[in-house]
Amino acid sequence: MDHSTRLSHFRNETSAFEKAVRRAIDEAGDTPVALVPSCPGWSVADLVGHLGAVHRFVAHILRERLPEAPDHTDPTIFGIPRDPAVRAAWPKPEGEPNRGPVPQELTEWFAQGARRLEALFGELGPDVAVWSWSVDPADRTSGFWLRMQTIELAVHRWDAQSATGTPEPVDAVVAADAVPQTFETMAPFRRAATGAPAGAGERYRFRRTDGPGSWTVTFPGDRVLVERGAAGPVDVEAAGTASDLMLFLWRRIPASALRVTGDAQLLPHYFTLVPPV
Repeated sequence: MDHSTRLSHFRNETSAFEKAVRRAIDEAGDTPVALVPSCPGWSVADLVGHLGAVHRFVAHILRERLPEAPDHTDPTIFGIPRDPAVRAAWPKPEGEPNRGPVPQELTEWFAQGARRLEALFGELGPDVAVWSWSVDPADRTSGFWLRMQTIELAVHRWDAQSATGTPEPVDAVVAADAVPQTFETMAPFRRAATGAPAGAGERYRFRRTDGPGSWTVTFPGDRVLVERGAAGPVDVEAAGTASDLMLFLWRRIPASALRVTGDAQLLPHYFTLVPPV
């Protein structure tokens, strides 16, 4: 996917996320704002706070052309509004989710941050060298961050929609980009960051059913090997639309949503080999 196409998807997912948040706030009225079923312990307000903070964190990296990781505890990076109700709308590791009321300033703060980040992506293009968390030095670019944030927006848009109704599938183009990114970028990082157990050569195939594409992922020792379109034997295969494969890999939908053949008991083991961070 080229830079301009990905930027268009970022813009579309931002708009859809904002619409889903407004719906949740409007439906709540004077009652507590909805919880997010796919993000235990978070409300829709917490989701807005999280994503808005991530956008400002990335914008800081891009704007300053940082070659190393910034201090994520520095509150000046995030431009958090002074309103106490807005400051309360951040996910807390321990404690109750923020159920509202959700101040308008919070949604405006999110929208402002998303627009500024979009403008930075458009200004810089995909090839500016900056720090990223990828273990692959080739991924330390502005393009890495646009790809990652487009995917994250799509996931959290789905989360926000799920809080008040049936979420729409992820756009097939975005999802088909997100699936290999999960294996090639996120899996090596998560294994390194969490000290995941060594693989024993487990072979998984994830096959798309709404278009071309299959990915065979093998875990020999500490490595993650990815083959596109391979036809050899595997221990287990999971087949589904690009959206369903992506959402499963992001732990949003269960394995039962996919068509599984082979050793079905091995499929949950994927998340032991690739734990959440």
